[in-house]
Amino acid sequence: MEIFRYSLGQLQANCYLLVNDKDCLIIDPADDAPFILEEIQRKRLNLVGMLATHGHFDHIGAVGEIQLSFNVPLYIFKEDQFLVDRVKETAEYFLGFKPVILPIKNIKNFNIKNSLKIKNFELKIIYTPGHTPGGCCFYFKEENTLFTGDTLFADGVGRTDLSYSNETDLNKSLEKIHRLKDIIIYPGHGESAMI
Repeated sequence: MEIFRYSLGQLQANCYLLVNDKDCLIIDPADDAPFILEEIQRKRLNLVGMLATHGHFDHIGAVGEIQLSFNVPLYIFKEDQFLVDRVKETAEYFLGFKPVILPIKNIKNFNIKNSLKIKNFELKIIYTPGHTPGGCCFYFKEENTLFTGDTLFADGVGRTDLSYSNETDLNKSLEKIHRLKDIIIYPGHGESAMI
């Protein structure tokens, strides 16, 4: 599996394209659909799905526009559905202008005890609330990699000062992550790291 990282949008959120043969899975589609669609076309990939580590606009803003070109679902925990429902308003508030964000039409919810197989991709979903109520990480055992979203960064952890955040939950989530040994983390912002 090849991993391509792109820091996109005003908040430089990491969008990951995972490629296995010509199948492609997007983790955190960020908010620059034209760039993502161009990369998929340039690399001649078959998009099979999109996964969201959480529902913040800088991580899912491009989903609706991507779905105009590819009929693929967005997988996310239902606990973050309220963030999906107000993605446009949240983006306006934090960015200070009205971005074009299209509605997300095809949503599939994770189950807390889920393993997921989409075409050639097999992963374990680790529920990691704290930064948001529906935060999660994606573990690819064969590659010993964990996509951590805004739960864990190379040099810190996700913020918990938002009205729906919970520091106690985040600490429990970090304990789950640290049970995995010698893994490479791919966070929602910044560089990857070995932990």
